[in-house]
Amino acid sequence: MATITKKDLIDRISTRTAIKRTDVKLVIQAFLDQVTSELGKGNRLEFRDFGVFEVRDRAARVAQNPKTLEPVQVPSRRTVKFKIGRKMREALDHGELQDAPIVEVRSGTISNLNS
Repeated sequence: MATITKKDLIDRISTRTAIKRTDVKLVIQAFLDQVTSELGKGNRLEFRDFGVFEVRDRAARVAQNPKTLEPVQVPSRRTVKFKIGRKMREALDHGELQDAPIVEVRSGTISNLNS
């Protein structure tokens, strides 16, 4: 299994859409900043067919140090839960994942080059 970085995604999107790499980078970073900001406010983010991100509170608990076997207090904290969307689940279950369609952007309009 490969690890795909933000840089890899920026390069792929830039190549597929013929949009300048710097513009793609700005949009992706703005998107990630907004996701982080909204989750930080406790808001739920829903992307139809992709999935839902929501903040959950984890209760304080007692864990165990595996080396010393001593009990350790773990404080409560907030975490993010992701619930997969229907179309993504179907694609993963049936191995139907494909590369995103190649699109071209000209003067504010988007054309699908795969059709």
